[in-house]
Amino acid sequence: MDLKITGTVEQILEEQSGTSQRGEWRKQDFVLDLPGEYPRKVCVTVWGDNIDRFALKQGEQVTASIDLSSREYNGRWYTDVKAWKVEGGARSGDGPPHPADGDEPPPHGDDDIPF
Repeated sequence: MDLKITGTVEQILEEQSGTSQRGEWRKQDFVLDLPGEYPRKVCVTVWGDNIDRFALKQGEQVTASIDLSSREYNGRWYTDVKAWKVEGGARSGDGPPHPADGDEPPPHGDDDIPF
């Protein structure tokens, strides 16, 4: 399944990093403002070296190829939107088709927060 969303980068959040059993990891969230009759915002996560490769800038229009995944924690469901390719920005970049196993932390970090 090839999912893509196109919008304007409204906000780029602080990069987060840490260490898990799989090793070092980095992630950064950005908010896309999606146009349409009923505009909406979507928070998208970029992992690992793709943070540098995509070089996102606030205000630019991009198309992100994404993977969606959901998980349950204490009877509630949480959904992640992960970009593996971004086009149309400062530098377009192809990431791997799907995140490598070592690119993200386990579902529950050291602080027991489910996301």
